Amino acid sequence: MKVITFDDILNLPIDSKTVYDWVKTSFKHKPETHLPPKISMSNEGIFINVMPCILYNEGVAGVKIVSRYPERTPTLNSEILLYDYDTGALKAIMDGNYVTALRTGAVAALCVETLAVQDYSVIGIMGFGNVMRKTLDILFDVMEKRPLEVKIFSYKDHFEELKRRYKGHDHINFVEVDNYEDVVRNSDVVISAITRAEGDFCSNDCFKKGCLVVPIHTLGFQNCDLFFDKFVVDDIGHVKGFKYFDRFKQVTELTDVLLGKRPGRVDDDERILAYCIGVAIHDIFFINRIYGMLADKAREIDLNQPIEKYWA
Repeated sequence: MKVITFDDILNLPIDSKTVYDWVKTSFKHKPETHLPPKISMSNEGIFINVMPCILYNEGVAGVKIVSRYPERTPTLNSEILLYDYDTGALKAIMDGNYVTALRTGAVAALCVETLAVQDYSVIGIMGFGNVMRKTLDILFDVMEKRPLEVKIFSYKDHFEELKRRYKGHDHINFVEVDNYEDVVRNSDVVISAITRAEGDFCSNDCFKKGCLVVPIHTLGFQNCDLFFDKFVVDDIGHVKGFKYFDRFKQVTELTDVLLGKRPGRVDDDERILAYCIGVAIHDIFFINRIYGMLADKAREIDLNQPIEKYWA
C-alpha cells in the first residue's frame, strides 16, 4: 500500500487544462460507476462525511472521508482510500485536501463554461478561499480570453488578494462591492464559495434573466429554488433531500448535458442554478490518475494482513 501525502500531490505538475479534462471525463463516465449517496454524521458544528464509489471502467473503488471540526486548523480535512476493484487490494491511502480543492474548482469552472450564456462578461463572486481560487485559476485558463468584469464581495483583504493573484490578466476588470446584492445584480454568472450563511443572500429581483448561479457549498440561494427555470446537478440522489427539491421546475444531471442526452441552456433568458455539491467519483478519478503519477515514488507500507484463513 502506498502512502501519498499532501505535499506529494501539491508538487505534481498538473495544469488547469488537465484538471478540467479529468473532471469532464469523469462526468461523462458517470453511467459506468456505482455512486451511493454520501453518509453524513453531524453534531453541533462537527460533521464526518463518508463518500464511497466504484469506477468500473477504471477498475478501482474508493472511499473519501471528509470531516469538519470548527476549532481545528484547517477546519475541513479529508483522506481517501483507493482500492483495486478486481482484487479488493488497498492500493493507497492519500491526503484528500488538495484534490478536493482541485476537483471542486474544476467542477465549478465546467458548470460555468457549459451552462452560462454565450460570451458571458460579468461574474460575481463570494468568498476567496482555496476553492474559489482554484475555480478562477481553472476558469481563466480554459475560457476564451475576452474583456471580463469580476465583482467580489468586500471581506477582509479578499479584493487585494484577488488583484494580486491575477495581476497579469489585463483583460479582466476587478471590482469590489460591499453587499451581496451588488455581487449578484447584473451578473451573468454568480459563484459562491461561502461555507456559512444565515438565510438567503439577496432577494429574487437581484437575479437577472439568463444568469447562472453556482453555489459551490449550496448555501444562501434557497429562494432561487422556487423560481429558477432549471437546476443542473452532479447527482440527483445527492440533492433529493433538499427542502424544495419537489418544487424544482426542471432537474437535469450535468452528465446528461455533456453526453448530449438532455439540453443544457436553451435560451439567453433561462435562469439556471448548478447544484454540483461534490461527489466521490471525481475524487477517485483524480486520485487514480495521481496514483499513476506517483506509484513509483510514493512510500510503501505493509499492514501485514493475513494471506490465509485464520482463527481468532
